[in-house]
Amino acid sequence: MRAVRGMCACAALACSAVTNMPAAPQGAATAAWQRLNALLGLPLLQDTNLWDDAGHEVAARLHLPLESRTSYQTSYRAYAGPAVRLMGARPYSIAMYADNGRVAQFSIVFANKGDIEGLSVGGDRTGSREEARTRRKALQSYQDKIRADARTIEHTLTAALGKPIAVSYGEGARGTTERVWRWNAGVHSILLASPKDEYVAVRIVPRSVADKEGRSERIADAALRDMLTNRVQRRANGDVIVTDIPMVDQGPKGFCVPATWERYLRYVGIPADMYVLAMAGETAAGGGTYLSAMQDNVSKLVTRHGRRIVTIERPPKIRFVREYIDKGVPLMWTLLVPRTFYMGLSARAEERRAVTDWSAWRKRLQAARVNAETLRRDSEGAHICMITGYNLATCEIATSDSWGPGFEERWMTEAEAEAISAAYMLAIMW
Repeated sequence: MRAVRGMCACAALACSAVTNMPAAPQGAATAAWQRLNALLGLPLLQDTNLWDDAGHEVAARLHLPLESRTSYQTSYRAYAGPAVRLMGARPYSIAMYADNGRVAQFSIVFANKGDIEGLSVGGDRTGSREEARTRRKALQSYQDKIRADARTIEHTLTAALGKPIAVSYGEGARGTTERVWRWNAGVHSILLASPKDEYVAVRIVPRSVADKEGRSERIADAALRDMLTNRVQRRANGDVIVTDIPMVDQGPKGFCVPATWERYLRYVGIPADMYVLAMAGETAAGGGTYLSAMQDNVSKLVTRHGRRIVTIERPPKIRFVREYIDKGVPLMWTLLVPRTFYMGLSARAEERRAVTDWSAWRKRLQAARVNAETLRRDSEGAHICMITGYNLATCEIATSDSWGPGFEERWMTEAEAEAISAAYMLAIMW
C-alpha cells in the first residue's frame, strides 16, 4: 500500500477544555486509597477498589465530560488547561474508559508530540507571525518536554510507591507494544510509558490486566459477525447506518488517522489508544500520519485477534460500500477535502435532521450534486474518516469524524464523496 501522509487539515473543532481539576483530599489522609488520590492530585478513588465504581460517578467526581457511549463501552475525556499540574507535570489529555458501566481504565497523557501547544496543524495555517513563532518554538522543544515530564513523574511515583519494575504492555508488534514502568497499589497497577520522542502517559489499570501485559481475549468470528450485523440500523426514511461505533475526540491536533483507527479497533473488540497508534503510524509532531506505516504496524495486532485489514481501491459509491455497511462493517475512507465544503456539512446535517418530506429532500440535494462537478481534491486537506451508512433513495453517504459527538453522523451526496475521495478505503474483516 502506498505511503500516504494524512495531514488532517480539518482539526477538531469541539474539544473539551479543562482549566482546573478538583484537588484530592488533604489533611489526615491515612488510607492507602486516599494517599493514592493525593499522589495523583485527583479524587479518583472513593475506597480501595476503583474497578467496582460506576463510570459516570467517577466522571462526575473528576468533572470529565462524556466523550462516547456505546452498548459496551463508555469513555470520558478532557483536554486540560495550561494551569493544571498532576504529579508535577502538565497533563494534556485525561481520559477514562468504562466497560459495561464499570471503570476499566484511567489514563493521563502529558507532554506528547500531538497536543503540545503550537504544534497543531489542524487549524487555519494562515495565522499570525506570533502563532508561527510559537509553533516553531514548540517544534524545537517538545522532545525535551517529553523527557523532562518522564523524569519528573517517575521520580514522583517512585518516591511514593517505591522502585518500579520494567514490563512490556500491549499487543501486536512495533508501535503497538510499550515498555513501561509498573507500580502496584492494591488492586490497581500504575503504568508509566514514555517512548522516545512520542509521549508520556500514566495509565491506571486493574492489576489482573497488567499481569496479562494488556493482552485481551479474541472474539470468535461467528460472535463478531452476529454482533456487527445487529448494530446495523435501518430507518424508515431509507437510511442504513452502522451504530455503536465509539467516538474519540482527537483534540486540537492532526490525529485523525490514529483517532479513527482507535475507534475502529475498539468497535471490533480490540483495545486501542490513539497516542500509541500515533507511534505506530509514525505520526509527525502536531499531526500527519503515514497510512502505510499504520497499516503495517497494526496488522500484527489485528492478526492476533483473528482479523485482517482489507484495502478497497474503489470510489465511495453506494454499490461498493453497501456490502460492508449491511454487515455492520464501517469503512475508513481517505479523502482530499476542501475545508469550506467539509465544514459546511454540519449545517446540512442539522437541516437533514428536521426533514419530514424525503422526496423533497432528494430534490433539494440536486444542487449539491451539480456543484459536486466543481469540487476539487485539496492535497492540503488530506484526511481520514469513516463511512458509516448510505441511503439509496437520496443517493447519500453517511460519514463520521473523530472530532467529538457533534461529528458522529454527517451526510453528503454520492457525487460529492466521489469528487473528494482519495480513491481507497480500509476495513477490518474476519
